[in-house]
Order: sequence, then C-alpha cells, then structure tokens
Amino acid sequence: MLNALYIILGLVLLIGGGNWLLKAAVALSMRLNIPKIVIGMTVVSFATSAPELIVSIKSALDGFPDLALGNVVGSNIANLGLVLAVTILLGSIDVRKSFYTTDWPVMMLASMLFFGFIYFDSELQQYEGITMVIVLFLFLVYLLRFQKTAVVDEPPEDDVLLPMYKTVLFLGIGGAALWGGSELLIKGAVNLATTFGVSERVIGITVVSIGTSIPELAASVIAVIKKEKAISLGNLIGSNIFNLLAVLGITSIITPIKVIDQGLLTNDIFWMLGISFLILPLVFLPKGLRLGWRDGLVLLGAYIIFLYFTVL
Repeated sequence: MLNALYIILGLVLLIGGGNWLLKAAVALSMRLNIPKIVIGMTVVSFATSAPELIVSIKSALDGFPDLALGNVVGSNIANLGLVLAVTILLGSIDVRKSFYTTDWPVMMLASMLFFGFIYFDSELQQYEGITMVIVLFLFLVYLLRFQKTAVVDEPPEDDVLLPMYKTVLFLGIGGAALWGGSELLIKGAVNLATTFGVSERVIGITVVSIGTSIPELAASVIAVIKKEKAISLGNLIGSNIFNLLAVLGITSIITPIKVIDQGLLTNDIFWMLGISFLILPLVFLPKGLRLGWRDGLVLLGAYIIFLYFTVL
C-alpha cells in the first residue's frame, strides 16, 4: 500500500514539475531570444535528466553498476520508444533541416561513443568519462552559438514574458518537483519489482528507466498540449545526449562503472542504438520531415518488443 502511495505522489509531482519547468523554459527562450529547441535541449533536458544523474551516481557509489548503466540505457530507449511515441500520437511534429544535420547526428555520435568505450572492455573509465563531458561541452557551445530552430512551432496561445524572479522560481520548483517525484516513483516501483525477485539489470533497464523517463514524458506531453513542440522534441533528443555524455560521463569520473550482467552488452545497448537510428527514417517516411501517429505506433511497438525480450 505504501509503495502504491509513493508511485501516485511521484506522478503528481512529476506532472506539476513538468508544467513549471515548461513555463520557465518558454520565458527564457523569449527573454534571451534563443530558439526554443535550444532551451529544450539544454535547460529542460538537464532538469529532466537530473533523476538519471542522481540515480546513476548513487547506484555506482553503492556498488550497483548495472543499475547505473541500465538506468541510462533504458531511459534512452524509453525516451524514444515510449515518450516520443506517446508525444507524436497526441500530435504530429513537423521537423526542419537542422534536426537531421545537427541534433540527431550528435545523439548518434554520443551513442556510438558510449558503445565504443564500454563494449570492448565492459567498463567506463575515468578518462572516458572526461572525454564524454568535453564532447557535451563542445556540443552546448555549438548549440548556443549556431543552432537554428529545428522544429516548426504553432503560434502558442499563452506565451508570457515572466519576470526574471518568477522564471528562476519556476525553474527551481519544477526541477525540485521532478527530482522528488522521480525519487518517490522509483522507490515505490523498485520495492514492488524486488518483491518479485527481478534482477538488478532488468530493474534498471525497465522499472527504474521508465521511472526516470517520467519527467521527460510529463514535460513533453505538456509541451505538445501547449503547442510548444520544439521544446518537446528538443527535450527528448537533448535528454538522450545528456544521459550518455553528462550522466554516465560524470558518474564514471567519480567512479569507474563496470558491467556485471553481460545482457546489457549483448541485448540492451543494441536496442538503444537501433531505436535511436530508427528516428531518422521515420522523419522522412511516409511523409517528409514529419513525425506522425504512424511513426508513434512503430516506436511504441518496438518498445513493447524490447520489454518482452528483456523481461523474458
């Protein structure tokens, strides 16, 4: 009963946090005259990736490396196979050129960098973590200086230029609510999963990763409802980049992460690469530069198949 209460309270905090964070992100993009996709891929992505960062660092330090790795790999799969799928089922997203010339390639570069670092020796070393953080820093510098709007936004009905103190307040409250909500949700979900004797890797790749992807889901769905599609897509791609380069980069700088359950390398990491790659052809097919409900069904179907093979 207590675990169910944790889950419900966690979801309430996550939805509220997503709304506050979105308000602050829109206000920031207006005040600084920065394209909304850049705000989505930086401010919103970092805040919604905070649960993964906290969970991964704590897991690695406590001696549960598979939970740290499974959390990130599973979250990246869930962000695209579940969160993006639900988002585009609610409303299609029109995409511009810089999506496939910058944003998607950087996500794939981060994925391949992680793959190269961990696949051959089953460990993320400190120098590899430093390399990942440097790549992230260079990407952020490029974003802030050169990135152009990559998604066509419908004219929003309620864009309001908030006072600076309110923007900072909403950022703080939204980030704290997302973090607290994720903590409660993970605690309840992991306790329930452990009751059934599920392994650490499977808990990380499914229950924990879905739990830590709830902030992205909340922020993205609210963004679509409020016609802020650029923040929605930018948030998801940015979160995947942050999860790999920032979360695993910072965690492995603090303490090296070694794979225990080889299923992460023989199964999970290939699903992550496959679903990440799948986004590009879906953007062009069947209708060019658009993600619609059919693409959402494909992604959701892929995610369900992934869960089936992983749990079994």
